[in-house]
Amino acid sequence: MNFQLRIPGFATIAALAIGSFSLSSAIGAPTQPLSHPTQREHSMTTTRYNTVQVDGLSIFYREAGASNLPTVLLLHGFPASSFMFRDLIERLADKYHVIAPDYPGFGYSDAPSSKEFAYTFDHLADIVDKFTIQLGLTQYALYMQDFGGPVGFRLATRHPEKITALIVQNANAYEEGLPDSFWTPARTLWKDPSEANFKMIRDAAMSDAALEWNYTHGVKDMKQINPDSWYLQRALLSRPGNKEIMLALLYDYRNNPPHYSEWHDYFRKHQPPTLITWGANDQIFPAVGAHPYLRDLPKAELHLLDTGHFALEDKGDEIAALIHNFLNRKLDGKESKGN
Repeated sequence: MNFQLRIPGFATIAALAIGSFSLSSAIGAPTQPLSHPTQREHSMTTTRYNTVQVDGLSIFYREAGASNLPTVLLLHGFPASSFMFRDLIERLADKYHVIAPDYPGFGYSDAPSSKEFAYTFDHLADIVDKFTIQLGLTQYALYMQDFGGPVGFRLATRHPEKITALIVQNANAYEEGLPDSFWTPARTLWKDPSEANFKMIRDAAMSDAALEWNYTHGVKDMKQINPDSWYLQRALLSRPGNKEIMLALLYDYRNNPPHYSEWHDYFRKHQPPTLITWGANDQIFPAVGAHPYLRDLPKAELHLLDTGHFALEDKGDEIAALIHNFLNRKLDGKESKGN
């Protein structure tokens, strides 16, 4: 989400000082020879594209991996979709049942107007909750990025018994992670939802330049960044009423910080196994928001990566290796119940 104003004469937002940190290194590849997959194994790790009806809405989702494997539920950010997980899905599908839905209003799911559907994080969590029930997912690890955080943490606090692990990637749960250096325009809207302030956020967060900046800021090698991501977002946002849907959610984001203490209570009480893979150069959710997780989850594993907001774009191999290593240890190779 880029609230940086794209108006000539305004200075570019300065990079945030996030202190010193050590960049994580990629996990080494297995040393044993790799066997060629059978036709059945290949078909199970290949992504499948499905829809399911939830509360009268067609919800699109990507799926790969055998259904008897432990499930990993991937929750996307703003204004992205399950497309952001296109590569990660197949990197995990040999060991896990991977599911990535598009929320209503995003990607290829139905997008009723904001007059027909209440675009709030509570409602998105309701839909995803019912989605998991429709698919028969009784336990799952959560991967959350950006908007995926407030959706996923609502699921976790509602159903702690269903959560096998948390994977947090630039998804905020602490006040420190919403610095004024970036979030002042949003806070201005939250305090005064005037037509002028909505227009300011609309222009700042959803311009063509802003959509590209979301993917490119903080990245070291632009040749690794696929422009398909922001061109797809431009196309989807050009649908009638879609920018109003995004504005409704950006305005509702003000209702997430009041839930932080509830989420922290969940962390402290249940101590879910937690992996934090964070793009350290992200100006939207900077690394100052990653460290506080360790206050409530002292056994969490934190890896700061030398990249930006959409870390999977250039650090996908490293993140996938970290997830495999983490889940293999934390889930102990066991199958998820009921999957």
